[in-house]
Amino acid sequence: MSPSEKRATWSLASIYAFRMLGLFLIMPVLSLFAEQLEGATHSLVGLAIGIYGITQSLLQIPFGLLSDRFGRKKIIVIGLLLFFAGSVVAAMSTTIYGVLLGRAIQGSGAVAAAVMALVADLTQEVHRTKAMALIGASIGVSFGIAITAGPVIASFIGVHGIFWLIAGLALLAILILLFIVPNPLQSKTHRDAELVPTQFSHVLKNAELLRLDYGIFILHAILTASFVIVPLLMRDAGLLPAQHWQVYLPVFITSMAAIIPFVILAEKKRKMKSVFIGAIAALVLADIGLMQFNSSLFAIIGFLWLFFCGFNLLEATLPSLISKNAPADLRGTAMGIYSTCQFLGAGIGGAAGGWCYGEFGASGVFLFCAAAAGSWLLLSLSMNPPRYWANLLISLEKLTEQEANEFMAEMMKIIGVEEVTLHYEEAVAYLKVDNQKLDRDGLQYLISSYTSA
Repeated sequence: MSPSEKRATWSLASIYAFRMLGLFLIMPVLSLFAEQLEGATHSLVGLAIGIYGITQSLLQIPFGLLSDRFGRKKIIVIGLLLFFAGSVVAAMSTTIYGVLLGRAIQGSGAVAAAVMALVADLTQEVHRTKAMALIGASIGVSFGIAITAGPVIASFIGVHGIFWLIAGLALLAILILLFIVPNPLQSKTHRDAELVPTQFSHVLKNAELLRLDYGIFILHAILTASFVIVPLLMRDAGLLPAQHWQVYLPVFITSMAAIIPFVILAEKKRKMKSVFIGAIAALVLADIGLMQFNSSLFAIIGFLWLFFCGFNLLEATLPSLISKNAPADLRGTAMGIYSTCQFLGAGIGGAAGGWCYGEFGASGVFLFCAAAAGSWLLLSLSMNPPRYWANLLISLEKLTEQEANEFMAEMMKIIGVEEVTLHYEEAVAYLKVDNQKLDRDGLQYLISSYTSA
């Protein structure tokens, strides 16, 4: 990457991370804090935890499309200001309804799609996958930091203080955007990074992609539902809220370490379907265990570890499966729908978890989670084994349309190149390649012979 690309990637990753950190910091402590709020019920507390996902899912695609028309940075600033405003509303609220409103406004600053589009504007095709991967990693890191740090920070400054901290992170993100992120020379549609409305129906007709969309919906629904009650259960089992990090930190780190062999098995040994189904089964077992033994702190810790093993493994493999199953030039559209389902799941899960807790107690919440994960497990048994094809982008800016067509025909002769889709109006060729078979030298020679002419 050039220095400008590195600066763009790292600064935009930090903006994404600050926003996600702000959304997640409150998750492990809100159910404990909300008991003190006027008007609080179990259902409303669950809704307050997850409502950001509902507004996020409704607005992230419109925000992305608006950024095409009015400019990336303008839309991202508007989104971050909404995030700031929602944090301030929640920080100043003494009723559950104020917190609900604040969390909803936080989620309405749905800048994820616009940030991804700006990353695409500021990186060359050859480096874009690395940039996207870094931003994806920043989300996982943000989540791990948030669930660990949230209880500690709350013990010092309270939950109102956390909301003020989140507001500060939003302002910091705006400053980074305005003064560190480079301005793109031009903004255009990038099919690998953005949702293309005209291609929406093509993605919705793909059964394998819909199966994965259902999966991410369920995964984040049961995550949010679980955090409605896990902090309460650990407190009731004798662990003070300020000490909850002593559970979350080792559980998250060791579960991340435990999944590494399975990620290698899935990708390198091409056992993706078996690993994927095993991870869903781990969720089912964890939720059944929590349903039966949620009064014991040791049992909670053990089954929470099993849950996060499955959760982290699925978080790592689901985007990879989307990328493998989506046509190369529809990856951005597929990921846009996938992300919408993810946030919608968080919203529905929080509301459902709170309602189940109020009506049936903690065991009812985990029964809901086990049933939801079980439905996903049954649906996944019939999934087709994925094609282990990677995506490549090749710039065609120096080629005429005739040369581009000739180039595409020659690329299809290269061993390991499985699909080529040409979009001459974007000056880009989208490739699907089998990395284990790909003749890299032959492909590089072909690219050099055309693009250096």
